[in-house]
Amino acid sequence: MSYTTINKSSSFMNPKLYTGNGSTNAITGVGFQPSLVWLKERSDSGAPILFDAVRGATKFVRSSDSAAEVTAADTLTAFNSDGFTLGADAGDYSANQNSKTYASWNWKANGQGSSNTDGSINSTVSVNTTSGFSIVKYTGNATVSTIGHGLGVAPKMIITKNLSRSDAWPVDCRQGNSGAGGIMYLNETGTLGAYGDSSPYPTTAPTNLVYSVGTAGNTNYSGSNLIAYCFAEITGHSKFGQYTGNGNANGTFVYTGFKPAFVMVKKSDTATNNWVMIDNKRNPFNVAGNYLLANDSGAEGVGLDFDLLSNGFKLKSNSGGTNTNGTKYIYMAFGQTLVGTNNIPNNAR
Repeated sequence: MSYTTINKSSSFMNPKLYTGNGSTNAITGVGFQPSLVWLKERSDSGAPILFDAVRGATKFVRSSDSAAEVTAADTLTAFNSDGFTLGADAGDYSANQNSKTYASWNWKANGQGSSNTDGSINSTVSVNTTSGFSIVKYTGNATVSTIGHGLGVAPKMIITKNLSRSDAWPVDCRQGNSGAGGIMYLNETGTLGAYGDSSPYPTTAPTNLVYSVGTAGNTNYSGSNLIAYCFAEITGHSKFGQYTGNGNANGTFVYTGFKPAFVMVKKSDTATNNWVMIDNKRNPFNVAGNYLLANDSGAEGVGLDFDLLSNGFKLKSNSGGTNTNGTKYIYMAFGQTLVGTNNIPNNAR
């Protein structure tokens, strides 16, 4: 049984569903003031878009493509104490179309952040060390460099986007290939690539203070503004790992130590496939089959069945996107606490 210093995981990461109204729309019930809001239209096609408090409201990037940052005054207009406010998005950016349904995934860091000089590149870092999440903004220099992340422990996953120009989203997956790790791209479907000085991330592993970037433009283009989302593993709250599919409806069980609230899965070692996102708000009861894709603008799909259990998740379909026999997948999961510092277990459901 896992123990954690977090008694209520939903105070740090929480999915929230809402319906657009085409006007000012205050989304409440998140449970905290989010520093990162990742949202996606469900009922129709629309790009998944990310807002964060370090860059500020109205500025977003799309995880389904390589486009540079967009500023649009009628999208997310404020980060509030219990959620966020949306403007009168007429449909151009798929944040608040009237009568359309949406999912949002929200993480708590520390607002606009502050200066960090731990690395050879100075950064602005908004960090929550309790939940193992930080947002890092910096300016590239096209030289192999280190960047402070503020977490106090080494991150297990880093997702970076060049804000200034069109560039792919490199993801440092230290849990891939049975711990050897590798690089994938959030807006693409490919498998793990190799580390290297001329790649987005060098072979040097992150430390408790810094992570390294190579000379590739998508993490370190000279003069570009870049944003990185860094995730560390916190017992009983977040888990980053790898599993191997078995290709049948009585699929692989993945132990996390908590009941997942959000899971993202990506095939990592063979044929290409999508980044699949499941959560407990769109799927409040098992089997959880409603999914969205981080790298695709399509509407919500069904049929990629997960059992979200008290201590992990179990694959219940033979889909190539989640459970091909003998194929490796990487995942990130955030959840409900099983046992906290008060030593009170969360009942299995």
